[in-house]
Amino acid sequence: MTSQSAERIGGWLLAPLAWLLLALLSASLSLLFFANALISPQTWALLRAMSTGHMALWVASLLFAIAMWFYTLWLTIAFFKRRSLVPKHYIIWLLITLLLAIKAFAFSPVSDVLALRQLLFPLLAAALLAPYFRRSQRVKRTFVNP
Repeated sequence: MTSQSAERIGGWLLAPLAWLLLALLSASLSLLFFANALISPQTWALLRAMSTGHMALWVASLLFAIAMWFYTLWLTIAFFKRRSLVPKHYIIWLLITLLLAIKAFAFSPVSDVLALRQLLFPLLAAALLAPYFRRSQRVKRTFVNP
């Protein structure tokens, strides 16, 4: 560690860390579902039968899920190492998860109650944690390593 005065991760920072770890678990499960679908021969038959536009959307979803998994993993590691770039990237990560929730709310063929429940947590997390990471002195004292 480069700074002796850096605070340990604790207090209110445990909530964003828990949210990040749960998101990493969720992204991992999502990738497992994609992998399971790719292993199945029925999926390959359905993918071949899809139009080019639908196939492109499916591939884009897979690539974005992989990218979000890597970004979440990188952010989790940086969080534990208390890197100075974590506050900025955590806010970016919150906004991306909020945009994904809005996309799911707008375009998923699920009931409005379920869609609102899926939108509620990312919305609350972004509304509460983004200002905290932006203004908190504890965050500024904790994430000091280059």
